[in-house]
This record gives sequence, C-alpha cells and structure tokens, in this order.
Amino acid sequence: MKPLAYVDACRTSHRQLLAALAPLTDGDFRTPSLLPRYSRGHLVTHLANKAKAHVAIFGGPAAGEIRQLHPTGYDPDLAADVGAGRSASELCSDLAHSFELLEAAWDGLDPLMWDRQGIMAAGPRTMAEIVTHHLRNVEVHHVDLDIGYRVSDWPPILVEGELVKRLRSLPNRADHADLLAWLIGRAPAPELFGSW
Repeated sequence: MKPLAYVDACRTSHRQLLAALAPLTDGDFRTPSLLPRYSRGHLVTHLANKAKAHVAIFGGPAAGEIRQLHPTGYDPDLAADVGAGRSASELCSDLAHSFELLEAAWDGLDPLMWDRQGIMAAGPRTMAEIVTHHLRNVEVHHVDLDIGYRVSDWPPILVEGELVKRLRSLPNRADHADLLAWLIGRAPAPELFGSW
C-alpha cells in the first residue's frame, strides 16, 4: 500500500529544503556542513544523487526487476566530490529536478507494487520502506547543512517512526552494561556502534 502520509511528508520536506537553499550563494555552498568532510555542495549533490538512485529503484517493479540502490563499485563520496563545486544555481536546479523525478516515480508506481522490493545499502526494502528512508535522509541532511533547520523542526511522522526503529536496534549498538547504566541514570550515554 502506498504510504501516503510519508509521501506527503517527503513532498513538504522537498519544498522546505529547496526554499531554504534558494538564497544561498556559491560561497555558501563551499562552506563546511556539519557532516565531516562534506561541504554544503557535497550534501546537496549527495541528496540529488540519492534521489536519482531511488528513481531507478522505483522503476524496478514495473520492469519485473529488483533493482539495487547503486551499481557495484559506486562510491557516494566520490560522486559527491564530483558535483560539489558547481554553482549555487546548478546545485539547486539539480536537486529540484531530482526531487521532481522521484515524486513522479512515486506517482507512477502501481498501487499494488508498493510491497515490491529494492536493494538498499542495508539490504532489501519495500518501496514503502524506501520512501521512509528518503524522508529520513532529506530531514537529517537538512539539519547537516547548518542553515537554520534544527532537529526540533523534524516532522512528527519522522520522529515517531524513526524513534521506534532506533530504540528497537539500540541493544545491538552499545555494550549492554554501559547502556543499562545510562538508562538508569548512572553513567553518560555510551558511544554507539555503527552508523545510521
């Protein structure tokens, strides 16, 4: 079933991000983001590249294929490096176009195919799950851009959905004694294993 609430949240997130990026200059995009090694230009390029990769995955069900997020050997950091130095207008235009393509792919997917799978970096996911992943990616990187958007601005659908997933996986991401000590107020939060 099409996750309409998540699709709508993604559309809203797309518009908010594009509006926030519109006033930035070429120099603003060269400024470091909150994500280590990535400038704002890197992050915008990464978001555009990821959206295009999702477009390809969403074409899989109609073609009778289970498509992979990136081809073997694809390096997302290298791809971000290649596009990061573009002008502000080129970066914003590419991101807007990528979001348009992705939204069209969602609109074009047969309602009966939302449970079909694609292969993400973390493994197989349904088309519906890929939309939730995309929302998280856009929202988290909007904060990473360091242009005034904060975690307190995240939409409730993201916070509630992701919090449940993260809490479920928490025991696998820290030493259990350290985790328990933190949960009962006897120690600081432990360092977590793995990435998001």
